Amino acid sequence: MLRPLAGRAALVTGGASGMGRAAALELARLGADVAIGSRLAGGGLPARAYTYLPAADELEPVRAEIEALGVRGLARPLDVCDDASVGAFHGAAIAAFGKVDILVNAAGICARQEVRGHADELWEGMLETNLTGCYRTIKRALPGMIERRWGRIVNIASTAAHVGFPGHAAYCASKAALLGLTRCVALEGAPHGVVCNAINPGYIETSFSRSGSAIVVRDEGRGRTVDDHRAEIAAVHPQRRKIPPSEVGALIGFLCGDDAPGLTMEAITLAGGSFW
Repeated sequence: MLRPLAGRAALVTGGASGMGRAAALELARLGADVAIGSRLAGGGLPARAYTYLPAADELEPVRAEIEALGVRGLARPLDVCDDASVGAFHGAAIAAFGKVDILVNAAGICARQEVRGHADELWEGMLETNLTGCYRTIKRALPGMIERRWGRIVNIASTAAHVGFPGHAAYCASKAALLGLTRCVALEGAPHGVVCNAINPGYIETSFSRSGSAIVVRDEGRGRTVDDHRAEIAAVHPQRRKIPPSEVGALIGFLCGDDAPGLTMEAITLAGGSFW
């Protein structure tokens, strides 16, 4: 089996589930040692915000999956809203692997709330997680990448970075801002062999997106089930399907390799033709 990332070390936020887990497993399959971190259930979210928070006992099985692919794995709790937590996670990855060559920022939250009456705590929490959390991890990983003259950074943004949707001002703003951060980091890293890109996923079949569907059916009060809502999304999707997170993982694996080093500062949409 080809292992083009052998000898590389990766750090993945939100790595215990969904797109983060898919990225971690793909990078491990390609030969990289992988550290995953996730905020755990009970870690607290702003009122009305949602995501998928894994239980503490969900971290080790993902680490075992990583190591089953013949590489070293590390799994730790991580709250990207807490600078000390980010520092401890980065330090643990350095202690385990000696370096961080690849950074994937997949941790994220969402919320449905109109601007009128929007809670400041919710707005600030959205930007803290979806934008500032990425800044915190990049700030720590980028210097070593520049020093070694090789690095790959992938930020998970969203189709919401390019379009608006009622009730999602904080989410759309945070993801649009993440594209701005991505472009600046790409330019800073460009002379030093470091590339930085964003992926804009549409509806991906994850526990996170199912949490969003649960809120939709609860708020509308029409008696629909979560599966009804997911089926409706698939029915109006141009490809008539729900995109699996493995497709996001495959794209991340490509972006983190050496086949297209000129591909940087991009926001690549993976949405099967959907705009949202």
